Amino acid sequence: MEEALIRRYHINLFWADEDECWIADVPDLRFCSAHGATPEEAAHEITIAMTAWLESALDRGRMLPAPTYRPQSAA
Repeated sequence: MEEALIRRYHINLFWADEDECWIADVPDLRFCSAHGATPEEAAHEITIAMTAWLESALDRGRMLPAPTYRPQSAA
C-alpha cells in the first residue's frame, strides 16, 4: 500500500480511561481503529489497520472514501 495514500487520512490518537490504553482511529475509514500501550504503538498499529482496510476495499472493487475529516484548529 502506498504510504502517500495512508497519509491522506486524519488519525485521532487519544488515551481511553475505560480501556486503559491509547486508541487510534480514522474517522473517514468506518470502523478502522487500533490500540496500544503507548501512543507510538497505537500509531504503528493504526497504519497496519489502515493498510488492511484500504487493501480490502480495493480488492472488493469499492471506491475509497475521500479524506474529508479535519479537526478544527485551535484559535
